Amino acid sequence: VAEGILPLAVDRSSYSYGQDEMQDGNPAISGIEILGPYNVVDASAPTSRNQIFECQPSTTNAEPGCAREILSSLARRAYRRPATEADVTLLMAFYQEGAAERGFEAGIQAAIERLLVDPEFLFRIETDPAGIAAGASYQVSDLELASRLSFFLWSSIPDDEMLDLAVEERLGQPDTLDRQIRRMLADPRSRALVENFGGQWLQLRKLRNAAPDTATYTAFDENLRDAMRRETELVLEAELLDDRPVVNLLRTNYTFVNERLARHYDLPNVYGPHFRRVSLPETRGGILGHASILTITSYANRTSPVVRGKWLLENILGTPPPPPPPDVPSLPSAREAGVPATMRERLAQHRTNAVCASCHSIIDPLGFALESYDAIGRWRATNGGGTPFDTGVPIDASGTLIDGTEIRGLSGLREVLLDRQDQFVDTVTEKLLTYAVGRTLGPGDMPVVRYIARQTSPDQLTWSALITAIVKSPPFLMRRSES
Repeated sequence: VAEGILPLAVDRSSYSYGQDEMQDGNPAISGIEILGPYNVVDASAPTSRNQIFECQPSTTNAEPGCAREILSSLARRAYRRPATEADVTLLMAFYQEGAAERGFEAGIQAAIERLLVDPEFLFRIETDPAGIAAGASYQVSDLELASRLSFFLWSSIPDDEMLDLAVEERLGQPDTLDRQIRRMLADPRSRALVENFGGQWLQLRKLRNAAPDTATYTAFDENLRDAMRRETELVLEAELLDDRPVVNLLRTNYTFVNERLARHYDLPNVYGPHFRRVSLPETRGGILGHASILTITSYANRTSPVVRGKWLLENILGTPPPPPPPDVPSLPSAREAGVPATMRERLAQHRTNAVCASCHSIIDPLGFALESYDAIGRWRATNGGGTPFDTGVPIDASGTLIDGTEIRGLSGLREVLLDRQDQFVDTVTEKLLTYAVGRTLGPGDMPVVRYIARQTSPDQLTWSALITAIVKSPPFLMRRSES
């Protein structure tokens, strides 16, 4: 590959087929030949390089001045504050050593290597003001606020506009902060919020390590795994960009699919690898019908009403159950003689243990409502439907909550959750505030969570309103002295 041209990253998962697809005679790729690039202009100077080399010295004597300009700019971005003379002097020493051996660009490279291992680049360091009492609370500086805001919404460093406002001590002004939040959410870099917050809150990060048994679920492959994750991220992104109410995630009547995922959902007339927005039937509405969620809450070879119910309590209702007591027996195998065959019957037997019953009476009904979806999120009518181990026993997706409320299927679960939408909004607020401040919330933070979540009715709190309220909240703007 020519210098300055990045090698093509071929993801093998893009060309992976499930066992059943291979058996159907679908084509597979045995080799790839890459030709080109053609008509390349200045291949040695890609855009990323130009972003570093803000100047090009015309003579040897001009090199130190140009190096100082480059390193001052890089240090400002890396340290997320104006570079001091001491900062630049240190980097120039590395530049001079590298330049003496291999020339100007090698010197810049040596200085950048030093910059990238600096603790001020690797860590977000917040320093207590002089004279502050130990344990006292104070408002962070505008420069510290710029870092907090950029890592919250972009998972990256502040841009020049934010740094300029912070240096001028205008970023913390309410109107300025409002404008910056709107600008940042409209910027493509806000996709990092979707990916990272979605990965943390919904536990989508678990999907990369999910390992459904391909002997049981022959349709599962890497293409499907990627499509599952992308679907949920695209829905989250659409809700955020359209500034929909937070609670709408439970009732969205659309999703994004490509051909691979559409076939998984039995949605007709979708062709090609690109994702497009489609309407959903009643059996799929909301993120709880996403295959990503249904897969990470299952075991390799079967569904788990317990895992799904626990996930709902933790991430949707904000009422995580206590950990199981020690020495609790596992579920009996369905293949043991004399043992009930269905998951519902096995869990009923498990609940005969009084120690288990108190929690499982809360967890299990929620999980049973999702039993119409198998361990990779496909709709099924029978136990084991769509697999070589179909028992023919009809799925019972009903349950009774501890307060006597009856649930049947995803639509019934959705109705119950929408009746408790204040709990859902509280939970999302708590999860997003935790993500924003990068720490576990304490009892002192919970009044802030309740205040933010109740600033308007639960069905009217939009994503932008929630994010703005979090950014302007004491946990985000304030810090306790550690002096």
